[in-house]
Amino acid sequence: MYRPQKGRKVIKVLVKEGDKVSEGDDIVELEVEGGGDSDAEPEAAAEDSQPEADAPAKQPEAAPAPKKASGGKQTVDIKVPDLGGSDNVEIIEVAVSEGDDVNAEDPLITLESDKASMDVPSPHSGKIVALTVKEGDTVSEGDVIGQMEIAGEGDDTGEADAPAQADEPAADSEPAEEDAAEEESGSGEPERKEIRVPDLSGSSDVPIIEIGVAAGDEVDVEDPLITLESDKASMDVPSPFKGKILELTVKEGDTVSEGDVIGYMEVAGAKKAAPKKAAPEKADSGKQQSASAPSAKQASPAGSPSPEAQMAAHKPRDGKLVHAGPAVRMLARELGVDLGLVKPSGPKDRVLKEDVQAYVKQAIANQGKAQAAAPAASGGAGIPAVPEVDFSQFGEVEEKPMGRLLKMGATNLHRSWLNVPHVTQFDEADITELENFRKAMKAEAEAQGAKLTPLPFLVKACAFALRKFPQFNVSLKGDGDTLVWKNYVHIGIAVDTPDGLMVPVLRDADKKSLMRLPRRWRS
Repeated sequence: MYRPQKGRKVIKVLVKEGDKVSEGDDIVELEVEGGGDSDAEPEAAAEDSQPEADAPAKQPEAAPAPKKASGGKQTVDIKVPDLGGSDNVEIIEVAVSEGDDVNAEDPLITLESDKASMDVPSPHSGKIVALTVKEGDTVSEGDVIGQMEIAGEGDDTGEADAPAQADEPAADSEPAEEDAAEEESGSGEPERKEIRVPDLSGSSDVPIIEIGVAAGDEVDVEDPLITLESDKASMDVPSPFKGKILELTVKEGDTVSEGDVIGYMEVAGAKKAAPKKAAPEKADSGKQQSASAPSAKQASPAGSPSPEAQMAAHKPRDGKLVHAGPAVRMLARELGVDLGLVKPSGPKDRVLKEDVQAYVKQAIANQGKAQAAAPAASGGAGIPAVPEVDFSQFGEVEEKPMGRLLKMGATNLHRSWLNVPHVTQFDEADITELENFRKAMKAEAEAQGAKLTPLPFLVKACAFALRKFPQFNVSLKGDGDTLVWKNYVHIGIAVDTPDGLMVPVLRDADKKSLMRLPRRWRS
């Protein structure tokens, strides 16, 4: 478990329970006593955690530790991070060259071991000064692969200036905390923000089955706004902000996809912070860069063209020879996707996560079209279609449209019924008390002209069950989209007669008494 060292104050926690992190990811922002940049602390901690055997070798590097003044630049080594115990790992791709400007976490080189391939990310934002490796070389953990030029991180050259610099982070942290409090309280001017459909796990054109809010409603973060129902499940679309619903651009029955705008809401804005000095601006620039990543993702569904239309023209390849990172390969394995069928869009024909997701979307869309083209409840090969029946002639009925999940279930159950052998479940029940009651009422029934057998009891039990569970008393219309819910209980009884098998129907069996049922079917 990560625990901050003494003398450091946690300013902000950047993750929450359930999030996934990797080596080098930012998880907290710390305020360090005595000045200095928080970015230098993890590096110092990492150096302290190295084996003691490496300490003499690293002491000369610690000698020129004093940093240049704020606004200056310095050159740092780029080292290979932890490789999970692998050594002499081959470099299969060099993604940058000397003179390139890179951001923190941008891939620099790609390694491929016996287990997987991985990218070596940039440890800082800056400019590549030199690269000491090339494709085909082998590297191990801690090897220097190049140098990069980064911005200076503070001024520690004079002892006289140390107290003033030590006070600057504390002084600057107070306005930062005030700004955060102002943003949380929403004391600025209200802003109009779009409400977009989040990730739908590859589903598209998902129908809206319920609208949970209306224009003018006040909502909190994560309050459900609309409910969607896909082929797999139903889900609520939560509110991304706390504020007031201004407008809804969708209604029940509409279909939406990931990134679609479903409405607008008014959100309390945050006051703009006053201009700060050069050093705090650099600290803020890192936050702005990290915040720009999700905004770019939100804008991509509407602004960037989808590669799905190019999938058909792509020629399959050998999945083992496909150029893809371990995270992409893991995603493909989880989704059951052959990477050889995915069209790459990255540099040097590299398959990205977006390519795999686009392939899955296209496959689901094609499957949906094929299912839509086939009748929802057709009779099967060589079996005539079920004739249309007007159930209203037998009693009161109510027609309700079938949801998407129910349609898919009906299609699958019908296919199973036609293709899979079925069995009937038999069970035993103790009817001793029923038989005692029947025999006790036998004389009274005969006096009323009825023959009280076990059959009337079975009919009443079935009628009671159909009233308690009305979903079993329905029929599917010929269009395959509508269920007919019957508000009556008619039960047919198969009877072996000299003329053959006949099925007389007892109408309103739930409304007839045990004595009346035998008289009714005798007539």
